[in-house]
Amino acid sequence: MLDSDETRGQRAPDNDSLRFMSTLLAGAVVSLVFCAPGYPGGAGDAQAYLDAFATAAAAAAQWPAGSLSATYDPTEAGGLEKLAKPEAALAFVPFPFFVEHAAQLHLVPLLQANVTDVGAQQRWTLVAKKDRIRSPASLSGATVLSIAGYAPHFVRQFALAGWGLPQDVKIEQSAQVLSALRRVAAGEPVAVLLDQTQMSALASLPFAADLQNVTQSAPLPTAILAIVDARLPKARADSLRAALLAISPRGPQADALANLRLQGFVAPQLPAGAATP
Repeated sequence: MLDSDETRGQRAPDNDSLRFMSTLLAGAVVSLVFCAPGYPGGAGDAQAYLDAFATAAAAAAQWPAGSLSATYDPTEAGGLEKLAKPEAALAFVPFPFFVEHAAQLHLVPLLQANVTDVGAQQRWTLVAKKDRIRSPASLSGATVLSIAGYAPHFVRQFALAGWGLPQDVKIEQSAQVLSALRRVAAGEPVAVLLDQTQMSALASLPFAADLQNVTQSAPLPTAILAIVDARLPKARADSLRAALLAISPRGPQADALANLRLQGFVAPQLPAGAATP
């Protein structure tokens, strides 16, 4: 029977069409965006390492060759711009970035990174002038500087959860940690929030005796690999998750991990209240 004008073009796709569309989705090239605001490294410095990781991850997940690309941006604005593109299906970001932008970007955690010399979780420490800060109220009107300062929600609700920063405290991003700590030691009205790596170097500073650890966070995820805006089909997400959980620093992907300072991946363990769509 011939289609009527009303039904022509509205017929459900047949099995062959569905199989064809599934094949296209399965082989479509998607992008993995690495974004670490404030950390060292330019956008092109590590491209060869990113390419090697993308190739290794796709092969381990048994995706078609060339179906996963990777790119990096060291800035929050640049990372957001890259993640807005329709091919950006995956994001590899520090936990502060995830907290700040999960709702906006519809990020769903796929895995948690186990970072070399840090681990899958880390603590953040607030450092101030010795004997200057005796309670949260002592910070009223002051500035908290941190590499994670672009993520004030993370700073207040996770890194300093339960400590209760006064509302008039300014939170600013600073990648110049040594300069910031010198300002603290000199008595300026600032405190510095340090990640685990930065904190481990504190004792070596010549003015370390002038500094004091005020409070420390609970263990928080170091970095998150997330799906962006449901742009990755479930079958591909499942295969990638399984492959990366099995990847090992002693296996064939060892170099691809080591070049990005990774030991591997674990199942995500987000704290209660982490921003999710």
